[in-house]
Amino acid sequence: MTYLIIRLATLGNVAMTVPVVASLSRRYPDDRFIIASKKNLGAMFSGMPNVDFREVDNHLDWKGVWALWKALREETDAVIDLQATLRTRVLGTLMRISGKRVTRVHYGRLRKHLITVWGIGKAPLPSEFERYENAFRRAGLETDETFTALPVNKAAEKVIRARYGTKEGKWIGLAPFAKSKSNMLPYRVTKDLIEILSKNEQTHVFLFGAGEIECEMLRQWASVFPRTESVAGQLKLEEELELMRLLDVMICMDSANQHLSSLVGLRAISVWCATHPIIGFKGWKQNPADIIQRHDLRCRPCTYHGTNHCRYGNFACREIEAETIIERI
Repeated sequence: MTYLIIRLATLGNVAMTVPVVASLSRRYPDDRFIIASKKNLGAMFSGMPNVDFREVDNHLDWKGVWALWKALREETDAVIDLQATLRTRVLGTLMRISGKRVTRVHYGRLRKHLITVWGIGKAPLPSEFERYENAFRRAGLETDETFTALPVNKAAEKVIRARYGTKEGKWIGLAPFAKSKSNMLPYRVTKDLIEILSKNEQTHVFLFGAGEIECEMLRQWASVFPRTESVAGQLKLEEELELMRLLDVMICMDSANQHLSSLVGLRAISVWCATHPIIGFKGWKQNPADIIQRHDLRCRPCTYHGTNHCRYGNFACREIEAETIIERI
């Protein structure tokens, strides 16, 4: 059978499908899986012989829904919708009319009871991985938790080794940015963290990020501190993954980089500010002890994905000192 799996956004959420899809690829070698997702994310599914990647426009407008249906209706036997938005529901309906079996992920509305001033202490939501696994189970597919890392991309590995040379000492990754202010440390803390790390002559720091403003800021920090290099905007996704594979640890926010780290078996020290792991976005097989957060704030979590607003106006959840992270390292 051929299964169409739809997961369009975001980078982190798409990365979280990889361990589950990898187990399907291994358990069902005679079946074919088509991943419909955002452009340039196919590298995350490399090394899976029965998995094909189809690029879809980021927003999947109505024209794109029609085009995707026309392109895949003949070769698809069943659809698993892991996005569950209006447009993917319409696509699923078209597929169902064409005689295909359609299964959707269930997100429900349970998340709302956590986004209050009394969120901490309540029962955690199912993880994103569990939601995906349940969707596949309803489609008649069983998954497992055997995934540890993607196979090495030889071409990308060659590029990384040619660019950065032989590894000496400790290589530490730092991805200090996120889409929302509530999900990242103050700039002064990030700068302190880079300064402390770069003082060790046996440590090389790699700065990860995306976006024009982020890339420029990381470039400036890299020019100031020794043994610090910005890779933001310099590498393809598959090359970033191979560089991460060489790192000793990744320091990141509650962002896509903790999930990319999981894809290559890299330990991630993740910093959670306004969000909280009980919502279900902890990285695949990441150590809970490597999560850094403010346990003394009853107002967390106040957001599901992130926000630029604080009900108290002080963003106290971001006040985590660099020394706390250094101790964990």
